[in-house]
Amino acid sequence: MNTEKVTARRLTAEDVAELGLQDAVFVSAEMDGLPLDCYAPAFLTEPGKNFEGGSFVARTVFGKEIHVLPNNSEEPGIWIADKAGEEIEVLRSAGVLLNLALFVPGGNNESLDSLYAAARDAFGAGIVQRWSEETVEVPDVKIDLYEEPARARKNTNNQNRDRRALDIYPTRVRFLEPSDGWKFVVEPHKEIVDDTPTI
Repeated sequence: MNTEKVTARRLTAEDVAELGLQDAVFVSAEMDGLPLDCYAPAFLTEPGKNFEGGSFVARTVFGKEIHVLPNNSEEPGIWIADKAGEEIEVLRSAGVLLNLALFVPGGNNESLDSLYAAARDAFGAGIVQRWSEETVEVPDVKIDLYEEPARARKNTNNQNRDRRALDIYPTRVRFLEPSDGWKFVVEPHKEIVDDTPTI
């Protein structure tokens, strides 16, 4: 476990209430089932003034949400960098996990091997771990993707519909999310024919 020493001071609930989303803090680095006696860099999930009851939520740079009562002496609390403070141990990052949906046109296993080889050449042999690799053929079918209100009435002649994407592969839709309160409508792709008369 790699940590670095950081000089910081512990904040009270009143101090945290004055923080914004851009203010870097440190909270407990504990993970599910893995108690760690150190801290992790984090940011509040919303401005401190929006929280009530002295309880705050911060998300660490490692993606873990931590609920904290800063004034509770039995909890690790929330800390901020301060040269006049005391030293704490902060968990260092080992790197970045890239969750990437990559479409390789005309791709096959040989092209994927070339891609991994190029990545290793650029960043070193440790970059690619293929434990959860999913390689699926993409059908050569294009679709049009629309959004409409999730509780839209039927037979409304599509007037409450927004075009999200035309002429894309259905496999790609798995990685998209509809807007809040809307749902996706998928239709086979139709070429747009411009019937505007010309002079």
